[in-house]
Amino acid sequence: MQLLELLTQTPSVPGREDRIREVIKSYVTEKQLFDELTTDAMGSLIGVRRARPKDGAAATETPARVMLAAHMDQIGFLARHISDDGFVRVIPVGGFDTRNLFARRVRVCTADGDLPGVMNPGGKPIHIASESEKKKVPEISEFFIDLSLPGEIVKERVQVGDMVVLDGPFSEVGNSVVSQCLDNRVGCWAQIRAIEALDHHNCDVYAAWTVQEEVGLRGAFPAAYDIEPDFAIACDTTLCCKTPGVPDEERVTVAGDGLCLHIMDSSMIGDIGLIEEIEAVAKAGGIRTQRGVLARGGQDGAAIQRTRRGVRTVAFACPIKYIHTITEMAHKDDLAAYPAVLTAWLKSL
Repeated sequence: MQLLELLTQTPSVPGREDRIREVIKSYVTEKQLFDELTTDAMGSLIGVRRARPKDGAAATETPARVMLAAHMDQIGFLARHISDDGFVRVIPVGGFDTRNLFARRVRVCTADGDLPGVMNPGGKPIHIASESEKKKVPEISEFFIDLSLPGEIVKERVQVGDMVVLDGPFSEVGNSVVSQCLDNRVGCWAQIRAIEALDHHNCDVYAAWTVQEEVGLRGAFPAAYDIEPDFAIACDTTLCCKTPGVPDEERVTVAGDGLCLHIMDSSMIGDIGLIEEIEAVAKAGGIRTQRGVLARGGQDGAAIQRTRRGVRTVAFACPIKYIHTITEMAHKDDLAAYPAVLTAWLKSL
């Protein structure tokens, strides 16, 4: 889990993916996983691994192009105002439930280093708040960051546009791992692990680590347009709500039941023929999968699917409890199944 921990502890919000890109680029370069490695104009990292047929056989003249896409960005904030007394106001980049933002440690990532801070909403402490004030759920615009530094120092070090992320550890809890931004560092991790295990394949693999998914799938569009894939797998995460307070019919996935193949979400409908092929490969290899339907939400597959003449696309998703919080939870069996299915399918082509 060391690689996954490194990925989750590297801050990179939409439009500020340079740190996570450098971590991934350094790792895959050291492991020599790709024949080519480039960064496109939007900032997505794209590795090309040419066909490597089994036992040294000659590759077909025009091997199929398979695109894998995992978004590198995490939900977070950008600094939008620094007050004279040093409080930093932020704007979200990605979707937050403000009920999860009270009394949080954060990192303000500046040009000359990261600053630790605390995020809280404006208002009275519980001791002096009225009953109605205690029940109020604040808007994100009401939250501020306290760096406990003089205002002039904060204004010297923090600029409008600096990245701000919630700050939480990576840990193992029972049969799961818990961390911030498993959405979508798990997808990034799974792509790397799948390529590492790929000793032969008859297709050309284009592995993209994309940018700005959390604000509208923005990096996947140009990446897919350039690659022109025949098939695509969007590597992401999904809801796992088999928890108290959620009706059974709304759970989407079950923790420990394996990799989820999205039948549909609000952004795309998966290619059912491709889903069935992948399920057959997984079953033959004894790897567990489950199907899921997500009523709301989307992922990079929607952008890829609509590129040029259209692309046969499926979304892979790791079940995640408490998604878009600082305590996202993924079952270890589901993590193991994720790259295993991806590697087995690529070998089958």
